[in-house]
Amino acid sequence: MDSVLDVLHQTMTSPWIYAALFAIAVVDGFFPVVPSETAVITAGVFAATGSPELLPVIVVAAAGAMTGDHISYAIGRRTGLADRLPAEGRRRKAFVWARQALLTRGGLALIVARYVPGGRTAVTMTTGAIGYPRRDFLRYDAVAAVSWAVYSTLVGYLGGLAFEQDPLRGLLFGLGFALTVTTVVEVVRYARNRRRNRPSVRAGA
Repeated sequence: MDSVLDVLHQTMTSPWIYAALFAIAVVDGFFPVVPSETAVITAGVFAATGSPELLPVIVVAAAGAMTGDHISYAIGRRTGLADRLPAEGRRRKAFVWARQALLTRGGLALIVARYVPGGRTAVTMTTGAIGYPRRDFLRYDAVAAVSWAVYSTLVGYLGGLAFEQDPLRGLLFGLGFALTVTTVVEVVRYARNRRRNRPSVRAGA
């Protein structure tokens, strides 16, 4: 346990931590296997001890997220995403969901998708694939990236303050809180989709 804390402390107090957070957030924008939210929450926990600093963590996380999202947008725009996906499968379902969300909610879908597991990449790529205006994409994505960076960093920071003498518990608190919020978002989204689809099922019957 102490060795884990030592490694985390050395990582978070390194002068390269800001560059690392930026790079992780960028890659997570188009390759969602990289856990940028976990990294930002962890940095927030240790920011409660003074290193790294809170504001720079928020800034680099937001900048990295926006950069990654624009790469994802460019991939969707240049690769003909809709034509390349198989007719069935999870990726096709994610694309269909993202396109429907953009058609019904417009740019607000970019903000909502930032907090949906796997939804961010699907929506940003889809915005490029359907030719969503880049200027509108930039405006809504800026709100999504900044709000996400503030939220993730402060969740970790509050956990670090609550468990100042035990950073590992602060980290578990932050991750648990973020998981709870994500679960609530998913449950609400699922319930709303079911409610929206009921009339069409009855009409078909």
